[in-house]
Amino acid sequence: MSCPICSKETVQKYRPFCSQRCADIDLGRWMTGGYAIPSTDPEDMEEAIEALEEETRKLH
Repeated sequence: MSCPICSKETVQKYRPFCSQRCADIDLGRWMTGGYAIPSTDPEDMEEAIEALEEETRKLH
């Protein structure tokens, strides 16, 4: 099995990664939304627009 971040051979301690560094990179991607699945559901889009408009109103 190869590391999904750098493709090196995995290490049992950090599996499925090869090192703590690659595990941290993966965690960072999850935390910043790098792995977000886009939605085409109209309700999700409407909620996102409403939330953005509300945040914009707070700033002004």
